[in-house]
Amino acid sequence: MTRVTNAVASKKRRKRLFKRAKGFWGDRKNHTRLTKDAVMKAMAFNYEHRKKKKGDFRRLWIIRINAAARMHGISYSKLIQGLSKAGCQINRKLLAHMAIHDPKVFGEVATSAKKALVAK
Repeated sequence: MTRVTNAVASKKRRKRLFKRAKGFWGDRKNHTRLTKDAVMKAMAFNYEHRKKKKGDFRRLWIIRINAAARMHGISYSKLIQGLSKAGCQINRKLLAHMAIHDPKVFGEVATSAKKALVAK
């Protein structure tokens, strides 16, 4: 009987694996066993870091909002507290964007937060 290697499927599988390992360094890019491990590890880190990126951006937005808020004489925590008391539903991403690109509007938001804190 002849030996069946299933060459088409094996080649396709390896090709897909090597395509994912594009840009890897050394033997991790062209040796099947090493490539398989490297790709699996890279995909695991990829999943983790996609989740981590959301927290990183939130941290960045908070830093930007805090810097802009202090220029208007209020701390970040007081600003957020005042906005919630004022019933303002602006998210941190939008606040950070306003702080950088439209400081005048951010100043008005900060004043409304201050007023809401005083009114209690």
